[in-house]
Amino acid sequence: MHQPQIPAEVASDLGLYLPLVLLFVLAAAFAVFSALLGPLVGPRRYNKAKLDPYECGIEPSPQPVIGGGRVPIAYYITAMLFILFDIEMVFLYPFAVAADALGIFGLVEIFLFIATVGFAYAYVWRRGGLDWN
Repeated sequence: MHQPQIPAEVASDLGLYLPLVLLFVLAAAFAVFSALLGPLVGPRRYNKAKLDPYECGIEPSPQPVIGGGRVPIAYYITAMLFILFDIEMVFLYPFAVAADALGIFGLVEIFLFIATVGFAYAYVWRRGGLDWN
């Protein structure tokens, strides 16, 4: 059976990825090592206070066992707004990297993008989406 040969230029390009692959292998090995070593070397003196749930320094409110209790909708709205604005801000990083190559067109586009995000932020703020109570 004939095995296909990898061209030399492709094989040399694959070698460029070796440091990245080694980094992923090292990160995975460190994660597995830490997860396995933690219980072996960690403290084993447990008491009631250490096993109780902790809620910002106050006694946790009792929750029903079934369903875990009700969570205020403000929690979810705040989380969704954070994700929304966080993802929008991630789009600023490519602009920062390529700002000099984009020229005046890129500058106008980024001002329009920031204005759109600013209007959305002002709308959410005015509607009370950022108020916790």
